[in-house]
Amino acid sequence: MIEPDLRDRILAEPERLLEDRDVMNALVSANERERGANIVDLRGIAMQRLESRLDRLEDTHRSVIAAAYENLAGTNQVHRAVLQLLEPTNFESFIKALTGEVAQTLRVDTVRLVLETLQDDPDADPTLRRLGEVLQVAPAGFVGTYLTNGRNGPGRQIVLRSVTALAVNLYGNRAEDLQSEALMKLDLGPNRLPGMLVFASEDPTQFKSTHGTDLLQFFAGVFERSMRRWLG
Repeated sequence: MIEPDLRDRILAEPERLLEDRDVMNALVSANERERGANIVDLRGIAMQRLESRLDRLEDTHRSVIAAAYENLAGTNQVHRAVLQLLEPTNFESFIKALTGEVAQTLRVDTVRLVLETLQDDPDADPTLRRLGEVLQVAPAGFVGTYLTNGRNGPGRQIVLRSVTALAVNLYGNRAEDLQSEALMKLDLGPNRLPGMLVFASEDPTQFKSTHGTDLLQFFAGVFERSMRRWLG
C-alpha cells in the first residue's frame, strides 16, 4: 500500500507523474509485467519509439544551437579583427597590428604575408628587414604553387588544410610546431602580382578543409583592399 501522505500528493498533483519520464517508464514496465509475457502492449512500444524520436530531436536541437553559437562567436571575432586592422595610420603599424592584436583576436599562432616580386634581391630593401619575418617576398608563381601544394591546376582563393612539407619555406624553424593553416590569396590590384595572407596554428583542428570559409573570405577582402591603399 502507498503511504497516505504520498497517495494524497499524487491525487492532488497527478500531472507531476506524467511529466517525469523515469516514473512513467517504471509504471509502464510494471504494467507490462502484470499483464504477462504473452500480451504485447502497443502503447508501451509506441512510447518507446516516441522517446527515441524525442531524444534524437533534442540532440539535433543542441547541435543546431551549438553551431549557431560558434558561428556568431566567429563572426564577432572577425569583426573585431577587421576594426583592429583599420586603425593603423602607417604600413609598419598595420603589419604590427596584424601580428599582434589581430593574431590574438583570431587565436592564430603565426601570421605570414607573402608578396611576389620580379626583383633579384628583394631582401636588400631596409623596410622589409624592419618588418621582420612576417613579411616575406617570394618569386613570381610562389603563391599558386603553395596554394595547390605543388600540383598543377588553379588554386582556390581560400584554402584550409594541415601543414604540408612546403611549410618550411614560410615558417622556417617554426614549421615543426605548426599543424594547420589558412591560406588566403590576395588580389592586390591591376598590374600587380598576387599576394597571400597565411594564418597558422599549432592546433591541428583549427583549420580543416571541412570548415566554412565565408568569414575568412570577408577578412581577406578587407585585408587586400587595405593593402592596395598601402601599396599606392
